[in-house]
Amino acid sequence: MRTITDTDSLAEFCEVARAAPYVTIDTEFLRERTYWAKLCLVQMALPEDGEAVLIDPLAEGLSLAPLYELLAHKGTVKVFHAARQDLEIFYVEGGVIPEPLFDTQVAAMVCGFGEQVGYETLVKRIARASVDKTSRFTDWSRRPLTEAQKSYALADVTHLRVIYEHLAKELRKTKRTAWVEEELAVLTDPETYITRPDEAWARIKTRSSSPRFLAVVRELARFREDYAQSRNIPRSRVFKDDALLEVASTKPKTPEDLGRSRLLLREARKGDIADGILAAIQAAMALPNEALPQSDKSHERPQQGNAALSDLLRVLLKARSDSERVAAKLIATSADLDALASGDRDLPALKGWRREVFGEDALRLCQGEIALSAKGTQIVAVPL
Repeated sequence: MRTITDTDSLAEFCEVARAAPYVTIDTEFLRERTYWAKLCLVQMALPEDGEAVLIDPLAEGLSLAPLYELLAHKGTVKVFHAARQDLEIFYVEGGVIPEPLFDTQVAAMVCGFGEQVGYETLVKRIARASVDKTSRFTDWSRRPLTEAQKSYALADVTHLRVIYEHLAKELRKTKRTAWVEEELAVLTDPETYITRPDEAWARIKTRSSSPRFLAVVRELARFREDYAQSRNIPRSRVFKDDALLEVASTKPKTPEDLGRSRLLLREARKGDIADGILAAIQAAMALPNEALPQSDKSHERPQQGNAALSDLLRVLLKARSDSERVAAKLIATSADLDALASGDRDLPALKGWRREVFGEDALRLCQGEIALSAKGTQIVAVPL
């Protein structure tokens, strides 16, 4: 069980990995006390019985440049499970997104293992092994790591080899490799990992659609994002969403007004945060009407009169997902079905492989060209 703590050793291992068809990768990190994830450990394993190593990013003098070069090397597939957070770390810290990429969670959904299947489940069902959970809640920033912690971390990449080879073979057999590649387009897009303060307000759930209220929400969210990023602290350490909405409603004008808030943390009622809150509210209130944001109501399509059709689409989706052995949620969400029943045609379910599997018949069902019928234990489409 080797732990790499110097750049030369990392470069040597990565050079060997560049000659391999694939390498499995996982990371351990902390994010509870920071805005950006703190990378604490990288685990990698070569194919079959090849070497599996731990890489210590916290080791003094270690440069991860050889690792970033390997991640960009197109001759070696980089295999992850549920890769999003790992990829965000590599993009933020190294400016690189692994290419080519294989995500076993996505592949497992395409291969009929259910929705967002966990690594432990795949280890049991494919590798016929078990995962020791005793080190699950480790503080990975503390050194030295125990042998049990190291073994736990390495298990995340050693079993992954068997899982990858099984799923890749299954995808080739069913000719669905392109389906997975289509799904990974979002993960490999740098835009996925860029957080813009100007857009932060869109993630906040509000009940009011008042443009002026939304303007205050937007300015407060922008300030919070800027402040959290610049100081590398969680958003919630600045102020939480419920406090943001309270302040957006009450619109305090002075520090005294701000001090009457029920939900703001004590630290947010004074100093730089308080000044930022008041300035954000003032900026929002000064905006002309034409500059105010509008609520995006596109997801609130009226469903009256379409409930029965939505239900029929759900039956069709269940039948197709069962027959194709693909997770239903990967094909279409409940919101997609309701939107489809209401006339929306710009949906993921009507594009790419989803259209072939489900979308074409879904459109025909909506247009009254087919009906659904029971044939034994199966649901089949009947032309009308």
